[in-house]
Amino acid sequence: MKTEDAKGLIDRQLDCLSEALDAGKSEQFNAFLSTMARFHRYSLGNVILIMCQAPEATHVAGFHTWKSLGRFVKSGEKGIAILAPMLLKSRDEASAPDLQSASFSDTSSASDNRGEDERHIRFRVVYIFDVSQTDGEPLPEFAKVTGDPGDYAERLKGLVNQLSIELKYQEDLGGALGLSSGGLIRIKAGLDPAEEFQVLAHELAHEILHQGEGRAGSTKTSRELEAEAVAFVVSQAVGLDAGTASSDYIQLYKGDKDRLTQSLDAIRKAAGTILEGIAQ
Repeated sequence: MKTEDAKGLIDRQLDCLSEALDAGKSEQFNAFLSTMARFHRYSLGNVILIMCQAPEATHVAGFHTWKSLGRFVKSGEKGIAILAPMLLKSRDEASAPDLQSASFSDTSSASDNRGEDERHIRFRVVYIFDVSQTDGEPLPEFAKVTGDPGDYAERLKGLVNQLSIELKYQEDLGGALGLSSGGLIRIKAGLDPAEEFQVLAHELAHEILHQGEGRAGSTKTSRELEAEAVAFVVSQAVGLDAGTASSDYIQLYKGDKDRLTQSLDAIRKAAGTILEGIAQ
């Protein structure tokens, strides 16, 4: 796959996602969030590329990474194309291939302002493989769907504390299960562990995404849906049955792909921040 083909695939998938959700169909959105839960370290564009090519993938790595883990790619397996950054000097750009723009990359475009040696990030296609495409040494078991967050519940509370956010439990929140008010999260007392985890992830998403200066065009409803999507990704990533994300999501955007892209990338970054913070 050429880089321009990968870019086209991302664009078409975003168009399809926007159109489907604008029509009230959320299945594709849920599939995207489930893929994000498994691959939150990857960029928005690469999550889309993985979802399109290998929707059942669970754990991916490059050929040499698998080899270092004692596994090898089976003969005849077709790789999953993603975009990887490549550093170019200014004088190399004229002969460089047509590479993907930074908007869908794992690394933003950059320059170090060094005159003739000014450097820029461009992107090329590389290939990764799912664990199902490999044989060899067994890997540690991945998270399984359960009804209990286990140690992750305390880790999430620890992350809230590390971020200098106060956490309080109250008997009555006026009908709400949780509230975020900028440096303070309040959770309804007495929730079961799985529900408490998802509510806390939802409110922490608000703290990360929506306190302070918000994005242009953001509304109360869109902020709630973004926080719900973050909680869905985080919950699935730690092995909880997260149910489904809101079927109303993106109907708000009325086919505005640019706003959709900004929102999905914000969800990805917030979920990644939380998952990195509660990792072992």
